[in-house]
Formats: sequence, structure tokens, C-alpha cells
Amino acid sequence: MSRSHRSGETLMGRYILRRLLVSLPALIGVLFACFLLLQVVPTDPAAVIAGPDANAATIAAIRDELGLDRPLLVQFADYVVRVAQGDLGRSIISNREVLEELGSTIGPTVELMVASMVVAVPVGILLGTLAAVRRGRPADRVIMAISVAGVSLPIFFVGLLLIQWVGFKWGLLPFTGRTAPFWTWEGLKGLTLPALTLASVLVGPVARITRTAVLEVLGADFVRTARAKGIAERSVIVNHALRNALIPVVTLVGLQAAYLLGGTVVTETMFSWPGVGRLAVGAIISSDFPVAQGAIMILALSFLVINLIVDVLYVYIDPRVQRA
Repeated sequence: MSRSHRSGETLMGRYILRRLLVSLPALIGVLFACFLLLQVVPTDPAAVIAGPDANAATIAAIRDELGLDRPLLVQFADYVVRVAQGDLGRSIISNREVLEELGSTIGPTVELMVASMVVAVPVGILLGTLAAVRRGRPADRVIMAISVAGVSLPIFFVGLLLIQWVGFKWGLLPFTGRTAPFWTWEGLKGLTLPALTLASVLVGPVARITRTAVLEVLGADFVRTARAKGIAERSVIVNHALRNALIPVVTLVGLQAAYLLGGTVVTETMFSWPGVGRLAVGAIISSDFPVAQGAIMILALSFLVINLIVDVLYVYIDPRVQRA
């Protein structure tokens, strides 16, 4: 292994460590927000656990057992310690461990998000590049019109259209639940409509930012030099223009992760997809606070992890970032 390669790995390791340290305050903020969920809701968790027929003494005993009558900071410190030990409590409704509940829903949510990004990012980059190359022509106008429509339409409206026409009237694809793993034909068919619905929020922004970035790069000196050398136009666009235009696209995809997570909650609820978002909605409706806390914490942590991955991708695409 060469010295320069080892030096590059060391710099990358330091960069990732620095980003992890920067994420710590955000992580504490996420934990505090999840903890406050129990404090701001009008319903008393002890009363929910005790049931509608419980008397005041029983509710007081449960409050004492859960530590709900102790100072807020003490409760938060206990909560952080329990989370660090992997103890997120038990579901009030099912009496199962929250980690067990989350463990069965994280997979379907990751499956849905990855599928939507696999669809949205390549399609958005392709449309944006085509629009930049065909700037001012009918293809450019049509692609931009589609992009604006994709940004403007609410995700639930796109989902309702797909359910009504593709799923119900034409009967082409299932639209309720996750019937099988995605690597099977039945599972792939069940994943298609939820993934297309979630992808609809990302295609438009990716296409628009790709078009802008490619147009800027196409006017750069190194692109003109490549053309002057007689390199084929397709090679100039793919190997020179598009690679250098990817940084703002990666940035956008990272920022859109928050919207995707929000869209996941809506999409999973619409399609009865057994993911974290649907679990969170069900837990909030049924006042199952431990599960709601755990689900919201997982969604927030996912956002932090996605942003960390995006930052690492910056360094991979443009090594000058880690020296900044």
C-alpha cells in the first residue's frame, strides 16, 4: 500500500471522526426532543398504562414506578442512560420490547427508501442532464414542466392517483401491505407503487439541480478544452461535465432525506406498509408513548446518519473538501 494511499485513508478517518463529534450535540438534541414527547402530551402515561378503571392510588404507584414524579433533568439523565444501554422500554399496547417492535419495521422502511432513491436519483440525473444538453428546446421545457409538477404535487395526491388507477381500476400492481421480501417477484410488485409514490418527491428537485449544475460546468474551460481535443460529445458530458456537477446533486439528495423520511410516514400509512413511519403514526394515535419515542428517535437518527454519509460522499467526489 503506497504512502499517499495510507495518508488519504488517515485524512478520511479524521474527517469522519470530526463529523461524528460535530453530530453529538444534534444527537443529544434528538434524545431530548424524544424525551420531551412524554412531557408535552396532554395524556398521562401512567393513566394510559393503568387503564380507564384504575383509581388514583394505582396511577400514583405507576407514576412512582416509572419515575415520572422526579425532576425533569433527573428523568432525562435516566432516559439517556437507558437508551445508551439499549433499553427503550416496553410497548403499552403489545407489552413487547420497543427494540423488538422497531426491529421488525426498520427493514421495510429502509427497503422503501432505498427503492425510491434507486428510482428517483438516476431518473432525475438523466432528465436534468438531458434538459441541460437540450437547453431551450421542447425536450427541456417538457422536462422542466414535469419537474415543477413533481415538486408541486403533494405526495398523498400522487399516491392516491397510483392507488386509484394502477392498483384499483387497472389491477396492475398490489397497493396494500408488504406481501413478500423485495427480492421475490411478488415482493417487487408490492414495493413498486409505494416506491414510485415516495420517489415522486425527489425526481423533480434532482432534475432541476442537475440541469443547473451541468449547464454551469458545460461552460467551463476544461470542457471547452476537452471538446477542442476532439473528444466525443457524449464522453465530454458523462466523464467531464456530469462528474463535476454531481456535488450539488449529492448535497440536494442529502437535504431531501428529511423530506423523504416525512414522505415515508405518509406513504407507509397510505399503503399499509409495515415500516417505522406507520408504526409511529399508530403509536401516537393509540398513546403508546414508548413506541412513539423510539420510532421518532430512529427517524431522527436516520437523518443524522444520511447526512454523515452525504458528507463522506463529498470527500470521495471532491477530496479538496476534507482539507477545508
